[in-house]
Amino acid sequence: MTPFIASHIAAQGPSGRPRILVVDDTEDNLYLMTAVLEDLYDVVLAVSGVDALAFATSGEPPELILLDIMMPDMDGYEVMRRLQADPATQNIPVIFLTALTSAEEEQYGLDLGAVDYIHKPISPPLVLARVKSQLERSASARRLQSLSEKLSRYLAPQVRQSLLDGTHDGQIRTQRKKLSVFFSDIKDFTATTARWQPEDVTLLLNNYFSEMSRIADEYGGTVDKFIGDGMVIFFGDPHSRGVKQDALQCVRMARAMQQRMAELQILWAESGTDKSFQIRIGINTGYCNVGNFGSERRMDYTIIGPEVNLAARLEQAAAPGGILVSAETWRLVRDEVDAEPCEQVTAKGFAEPIDAWSVRLDSRVRDSMRKVFQRERPGLRVMIDLDRLTSVERAAAALDLREMADQLH
Repeated sequence: MTPFIASHIAAQGPSGRPRILVVDDTEDNLYLMTAVLEDLYDVVLAVSGVDALAFATSGEPPELILLDIMMPDMDGYEVMRRLQADPATQNIPVIFLTALTSAEEEQYGLDLGAVDYIHKPISPPLVLARVKSQLERSASARRLQSLSEKLSRYLAPQVRQSLLDGTHDGQIRTQRKKLSVFFSDIKDFTATTARWQPEDVTLLLNNYFSEMSRIADEYGGTVDKFIGDGMVIFFGDPHSRGVKQDALQCVRMARAMQQRMAELQILWAESGTDKSFQIRIGINTGYCNVGNFGSERRMDYTIIGPEVNLAARLEQAAAPGGILVSAETWRLVRDEVDAEPCEQVTAKGFAEPIDAWSVRLDSRVRDSMRKVFQRERPGLRVMIDLDRLTSVERAAAALDLREMADQLH
């Protein structure tokens, strides 16, 4: 890197202004671009494709890259390919700076992912106009992405995606489909939490909902709603794996949730709280009405029907820490799920007693339940939550533990 480039970069500091990376192997071109842009933007300079990629992946990536094409060693096209291949840089807009003026060259660059072209010799007013326009578009795109992420917290991921890709619209419309419906609630929640401080209730309840929602997403369930301390989730809409696989995924999800609850109880105890709770789960498979219910001004994507009510009644009859499934769900999953028949459930709203099966955790699941480990003695306190660690993070944690062990000798 030339002394001019190094000194210019060193002079940069946080200003709140957009940061633009200019890449060109000719110092005169870099000097000219700096003179054009520096009154309005923080300008970072690079004299090669390698330097450009290093800046783009730094802790403070640019908001826009102005990239020369004809450079030695690594040309602008190759830099563009590598930027697009890296998830960390693929959304940084790139404008090519080039003396190449053929339509074929321009089309090639746009196909690679460039957002615009500025031809040399440059026109300073044109450069400023193109840069301003692209930064405004990028800012608008970021605002829309931020809004989309915020709205996604109020919608199940599957519903949000179906709205974005056009498979579902915003009309009041329902359809009859065979779904697997999941209900859960916390046993004696009102009585258990009556003497708790509101902050304690909020902390544990939000922690519980966050963990259960994560598991629902992992297994592909559509989170319908939270009702007080309860959750309603269904499988089969807006996307379905088939009725049998939907039922299997629903039961597998329920088992994963009960497993995670056992681990959470350990974590809550480790955090020093004496507060905890257990959940009950009911699952039924049957035909429901699913879709948008409400008015033209306010709609709710949800499910209704007797089969939904049956799942709720099974949940109410389940033992703490247990999972009850209906006869139809059991018929679909019995080849892959271990369960035992229970006494028939007499439920409000149903004329006949309901056949039910209690799902059992097999030995493999019981063996895997201990994903939270802790050791404690005077001067020592270690707690590991494997579900929170990726494979890379587990390897790093093992190294940390070995280093701490070495320091004990």
